[in-house]
Amino acid sequence: MKMTREQRYRRIEQAEPGEIGKLEALISACPWRQHYHIQPITGLLNDPNGFSYYQEYYHLFYQWFPLGTEHGMKYWYHTRSTDLVHWEEVGIGIQPGDTYDSHGAYSGSAIEKDGQLNLLYTGNTRDEDWIRHSYQCLAIMDESGSITKVHQPVISEVPSGYTEHFRDPKVWQQGDTYYCVIGAQRVDETGCTVLYRSSDLRNWTFLGEIHTGLPNFGYMWECPDYMEMQGKGVLIFSPQGIESQGDEYQNIFQSGYLIGEPLDLQTRHFEHGSFQELDRGFDFYAPQTMQAPDGRRILVGWMGLPDLEYPTDKSGWAHCLTIPRQLSLREGKLIQQPVSEMVKLRGNSEGTHMEFTLDHENRSFADFAGMAYELECEIRDLDAGVVGIELRASAEEKTVLQYDRLSQKVILDRSQSGATLAEQNGNVRHCTLNADVLKFHIFVDSSSVEIFVNDGEEVFTSRIFPSKDSTEIRFFAHGGKAGFQASKWDY
Repeated sequence: MKMTREQRYRRIEQAEPGEIGKLEALISACPWRQHYHIQPITGLLNDPNGFSYYQEYYHLFYQWFPLGTEHGMKYWYHTRSTDLVHWEEVGIGIQPGDTYDSHGAYSGSAIEKDGQLNLLYTGNTRDEDWIRHSYQCLAIMDESGSITKVHQPVISEVPSGYTEHFRDPKVWQQGDTYYCVIGAQRVDETGCTVLYRSSDLRNWTFLGEIHTGLPNFGYMWECPDYMEMQGKGVLIFSPQGIESQGDEYQNIFQSGYLIGEPLDLQTRHFEHGSFQELDRGFDFYAPQTMQAPDGRRILVGWMGLPDLEYPTDKSGWAHCLTIPRQLSLREGKLIQQPVSEMVKLRGNSEGTHMEFTLDHENRSFADFAGMAYELECEIRDLDAGVVGIELRASAEEKTVLQYDRLSQKVILDRSQSGATLAEQNGNVRHCTLNADVLKFHIFVDSSSVEIFVNDGEEVFTSRIFPSKDSTEIRFFAHGGKAGFQASKWDY
């Protein structure tokens, strides 16, 4: 049953007696709880926030509504890790409900300054007429892990020319100066990103809009993130309101990037190439990056989308985060690969390795099965018309990853993956790939699959909801022969 507005905008302490216990009981019986992904203890998870490194820990917060699977009163929930793989639940990071975040602590970012971690976030408020007012707020985490909000907003007004859809500050430092980008909507209801500057994280100067070649590209740009890599400027953002075109922009909202020359901080001009999607799958949104101490640029995304229903909703929880991905640039594309630390989940396992040729056939192997695992598969000597892998398979269910050699497309089909998703989620995604050798690096969990194609040239992220007995892995080649090499590690 849908919650009323009043129910959705309650804080934890306003829960009914036994309400959280009921949620916990539902969740404990859910077959789709993940083994190794960050997921909410109860209720709904969405955007990753405050991704940073401080005092020898990676810190990763997420948007959290604890009392249900709808979007309501958002908290920041805090997790941390020493290795990007094993995450410890710390607890509530930022609690909403004060004057400037009365209706939620919305997304933002983190940066270390003077030995403390500064958390810059959007405070969401509503007036008595339910009109939104947004503020950019600051909270400080000290060395003991205690988080204290700064009483007044650090950016208290939306500049002229923009609506109250003004949120998700992402901060970085250049020399002695701090900059942040904020996702915005112009008064003509088109999306953009704006730029601010500060010397102390407390007093911010509005510099103006970042000038891109996309003046009319959707109605809102959420979760912008600017970085410089390999001498190039990269602007990641999540535009809303983009119409689908062929294989492109198939999700209800998109996430992607622009690559160009470094942003001119004086003129705010950003010379860039075309917008490219980050992920070809069904469930990926609102990514955030951070720079690790060793210089790597690491991305985590929300494995879900707003305004869609998922099968776990009935079990009292919704969504998870992706595994961390290392970014690099290759031939004008942003490349995503699982961080090298993921091998820690293999433990001492040597893994299971197979080499075989298929000729117009499907094959499975006794040692290749499971609910949570890592799978590497290389396919070469491609004479077959279609090759691929069926994951989490049984007599009734399968998630199909295939390459059609004639159309040169990678296809992910979850139409038979298990519990059905809302129709607007979609069931088939394609992307073009011209390759003589195929490499699939796949991370399967109880209710998700993340597929890295040809060393991260393309990525497909998807939630799937199979039954517990759908554990087979099947390899296939149709219309000819193909050689397979496969390795698997159980998680």
